Amino acid sequence: MTVLRSVHEDHGATFTERGGRSVVLDYGRPERTVQAVRNVSGVTEAAYGIVSVTGDDRVSYVDNAVTNAVPDEEGSGCYALLLDPDGKIRTDLYVYHAGERLLCFVPPGEAEPLAAEWTDKTFIEDVNFEVATAEFGVFGVHGPKATEKVASVFTNGTPPDERLTFDRGQFDDVGVTVIRTDAPAGEEGYEVVCAAEQAEKTFDVLVNQGLNAVPFGWRTWETLTLEAGTPLFGSELDGRLPNNLGIRNALDFEKGCYVGQEVVSRIENRGGEPERLVGLTADALPAAGAAVLDGDEPVGTVTRAVESPTLGTSIAMAVVDAGVGSQSVGAHDDLSVRIDGESVSARLAALPFHEGSDRSARIPAYE
Repeated sequence: MTVLRSVHEDHGATFTERGGRSVVLDYGRPERTVQAVRNVSGVTEAAYGIVSVTGDDRVSYVDNAVTNAVPDEEGSGCYALLLDPDGKIRTDLYVYHAGERLLCFVPPGEAEPLAAEWTDKTFIEDVNFEVATAEFGVFGVHGPKATEKVASVFTNGTPPDERLTFDRGQFDDVGVTVIRTDAPAGEEGYEVVCAAEQAEKTFDVLVNQGLNAVPFGWRTWETLTLEAGTPLFGSELDGRLPNNLGIRNALDFEKGCYVGQEVVSRIENRGGEPERLVGLTADALPAAGAAVLDGDEPVGTVTRAVESPTLGTSIAMAVVDAGVGSQSVGAHDDLSVRIDGESVSARLAALPFHEGSDRSARIPAYE
């Protein structure tokens, strides 16, 4: 659960659960909070699970397990996928080289099964896995003024310019690590990592010192990432083929462990229909799981939808048949989504829905 529940409650937070972990849903007025983050910056407690990997073979073991090259130099990281034997996404993760150990940041609820899975697959390698979630507080800082915000309170260190690199320094007398994100919110972004016992002080510095930053919760995060065209594990990635999601720019196709294309070929050879992850706008807000129709024919499913405060309309991501998803924006005038048993007009939309101060590394794009 959150390491700061009473502090969040003092800010008026309500809570929800993700992956068995209690997280802030919002602090009230989530639509206004989205606008505040888009205009200046905001702070959120990230809900990662964390797996610590130690031993002499730590880099080679994790590198062999995931889609992207794991850095062998302290101070840098990577975004990667862990695939199952069929090439479908088992989890996504960030891997950071923190010196004597790698830290793997995974979606909430995934740390324990990942550590157990990797432990079971260890044979002669010198490598050990421990769930380290409770050791750390992790806070995201996102918005066009995020760099200025972090710089205004960060001493003995510099906010990194390069994505997924980090620097160590201090907030007042608290030791922190500041990581440049890959812009999942479509804005400049950083994550601030501290010892769990220093989380309350770190959050206080981020909210109350230096440049202004509004606290925000999961509901705002889902809106920001959807507007930015960033697929998330719980709604878009879990159990799907990477090729179908178009996140090619985030993956390393030089590595032999990437098997998604081979799986797509097998599906096509046995007559299956590949899918595509696309953006939609609609005349009303569909629920996750709502059917997408082309005329009277079901062609896909909504994965996530919100009323976008930035655009003033209902937006969604959906997994649809590749034949529909490959059409250019505006080519379909007969798409709809099913809402309360009725068909409501919908349209393919280019991603991202909103161009912010930075561009997400995971925006779907297809060759």
